[in-house]
Amino acid sequence: MSLPKVLILGAGFAGIECAKALRNAAVDITIVDRQNHHLFQPLLYQVASAGLAVPEIAHPVRSIFAHQKNAQVLMEEVTRIDLEAKCVHTSGGDLEYDYLVIALGVKTGYFGNDEWEEHAPGLKSLDDATRIRREILLAYERAENCDDPELRKKLMTTVVIGGGPTGVELAGAFAELARFVLRNDFRRIDTEEARIFLVEAAPQLLTMYDEDLSEYTRNALEEMGVTVKTGCFVETLTEGRVELKEGETIEAENIIWAAGVEAPAITRELGVETDPGGRVMVETDLSIPGFPEVFVAGDIAHCIDQAGVRVPGLCPAAMQMGRHAAKVIWEELKAPLPKNYEVRRQFRYFDKGSMATIGRSKAVAVSGKLKFDGFVAWLMWLFIHLMFLVGFRNKAAVFMQWLYAYIRYRRGARIITGVQTCD
Repeated sequence: MSLPKVLILGAGFAGIECAKALRNAAVDITIVDRQNHHLFQPLLYQVASAGLAVPEIAHPVRSIFAHQKNAQVLMEEVTRIDLEAKCVHTSGGDLEYDYLVIALGVKTGYFGNDEWEEHAPGLKSLDDATRIRREILLAYERAENCDDPELRKKLMTTVVIGGGPTGVELAGAFAELARFVLRNDFRRIDTEEARIFLVEAAPQLLTMYDEDLSEYTRNALEEMGVTVKTGCFVETLTEGRVELKEGETIEAENIIWAAGVEAPAITRELGVETDPGGRVMVETDLSIPGFPEVFVAGDIAHCIDQAGVRVPGLCPAAMQMGRHAAKVIWEELKAPLPKNYEVRRQFRYFDKGSMATIGRSKAVAVSGKLKFDGFVAWLMWLFIHLMFLVGFRNKAAVFMQWLYAYIRYRRGARIITGVQTCD
């Protein structure tokens, strides 16, 4: 007698937690992801700014489930999902399911200006992070060997678009890289003269926080040498140039987009309701209306929970959603529900708070009605991120890198790779 098939698309926080929660269930689990690793996305900016190496924030998916006998891992690209036929088409073949968990995550969104991607990469993958790190470090190398003052100025200018947590963290990390980490590495340029711009369309940074924390963030960044521009909209973005609607033009060698995300195109092909960003509108049990055997979890879900709260796109929320989908599946396997599914467990998001780091000993955090900033918030940020990292080796490696960087103000991941050279 074959076991019920649970198919999980995506090995992010939601997918991993769902599969782990079903480890003792009598099911046949298949996890599908186009990458072979689980990525700790909150620390991607540290790879992009040469603070951490790639292996320290990623863990092989097969290693995570090596001892979970009811789970197998397939490295495939999902090409189409047929909800009516209960079949998922992948680059390696078709997969049928009894339960489906869609946890594919989101990608960088350019608000309809997809042509900007070529000139302003986002930060959603290891490839994105290593590309940004390479281009940032190469710009300083070229500036060292440049005799044209205007070109050198452009090479030493970086623009980060988007004042959310990712944008704030990138801007702060790039400022520290230029003013502290690289300042003794070059002889012809003064890296402290590097210009870092942070551009945000909203009136304040970190709009999810109150005005006090937003103002603290702005002041901290400006003290670090970042030029913060709020209330500024991007009009045109071309290679090496950002034109703002307010009439200002910034010439920069490196432009990074951190202003928005959207769901992958496959969600719009499901034939179900989605929000403007392509996220799937789900019931309070995380299922798709009309398809109770299909759950959507993580950033790709537009979910209003049992308490009427819009679930945010944060890793703790994704983990809770993944575990919830697993609980519903397990409960139904033990005691099948009537076909109307009226008594299903409903999802309720437990808000543990949110935080963003700005730089060395500087961060902001909110937990319930409590607000933190400065060194205390920074310590909280360190502790929480170490806890969520997958694998003991990763935790130890990241802790040692952070300790070294804090004591010596140095970063050890400044290797440039992927550059074509001639013999």
